[in-house]
Amino acid sequence: MACLLLLLTTGCSQGETKSAQSLEAINVNNALVSNNISTLRIGYVGSSEPTGALGWAKKKGILERELQKARFKNITFARFPNGPDLNEALVAGQLDVGSLGDTPAIVLKARGQETRLLRISQFNTTAWLVAKKNGPRSLAELKGEKIATQKGSYMHRYLLGLLAEAKIAKDVKVVHLMTTEAKAALERGDVAAYATSSDLGPFLKSQGFPVIDSSANHQGLSGTSLVVATESFLAKQPDFPEKFNTILTEAAKDLKANSDEYYQYHAQTTKYPIDIIKVSFPLKQVSEEPLPAEGVKLLEGTKKFLVSQGLAKSDFKLTDWAVNEQPR
Repeated sequence: MACLLLLLTTGCSQGETKSAQSLEAINVNNALVSNNISTLRIGYVGSSEPTGALGWAKKKGILERELQKARFKNITFARFPNGPDLNEALVAGQLDVGSLGDTPAIVLKARGQETRLLRISQFNTTAWLVAKKNGPRSLAELKGEKIATQKGSYMHRYLLGLLAEAKIAKDVKVVHLMTTEAKAALERGDVAAYATSSDLGPFLKSQGFPVIDSSANHQGLSGTSLVVATESFLAKQPDFPEKFNTILTEAAKDLKANSDEYYQYHAQTTKYPIDIIKVSFPLKQVSEEPLPAEGVKLLEGTKKFLVSQGLAKSDFKLTDWAVNEQPR
């Protein structure tokens, strides 16, 4: 359990190190003066460019245009392979804002770190449980097997919840494996199944890997994507939440109004075919408001589960975590 907590909060992953790109991004950010409030440092988990409303705001120039009005002269982006690595950068003061999954964000907050929730950017994000070829075809057949997932992610939370629901948590071994290594591990038969992300799941299915389950079949096991900021940054920029949420709301509406163009961008960024992207990223999941009721309900359930499992160190109220976005 101690190792698991370490994985969730610090990204310790059986010798796993940060990607060269994330290290490079951190080094660039370290060169910036942290007290210079004219520079906004944003971290995100994902591909070469952010996707969703944040990525679209960047792509369409909405972000730069509006933040320049708010006197931000520089906007830097740092990409991370997973949420725990992004958490490290937040704790180290190398980022002001982070876009990441619910599980690592909750674990960091429960650890006592001073972050505030700005927005639920996406909700009902599907996780998938994909099996190796010629392997198990049901949850029951996973008994005694090794299942992998990217620990500290919303897929990890889904897997733990699924195993608990099926009452086989003690009968399987859960190991950490980055999504970039999942396909090869399944092909070699290193693991019997892999709990994976909304886009990789449908892609692996298209490659002939059987799908055992998905979070869409279970109430409360799908994920949410969040935007958080450090309290130290918000103390210098009290009007930022309202301004940033206005930008992301505009971007969310714009990407929905220009869905074909957005899907082209998303597919180009993630290198998945458009038909896979349309399955994995239905636009109804993109929030046009900071705290949609359905997203808040999912987030509360995730928090309660993580606390009950001892994966989140302490409980807290979402209403206390969510920032009051009204300008001061």
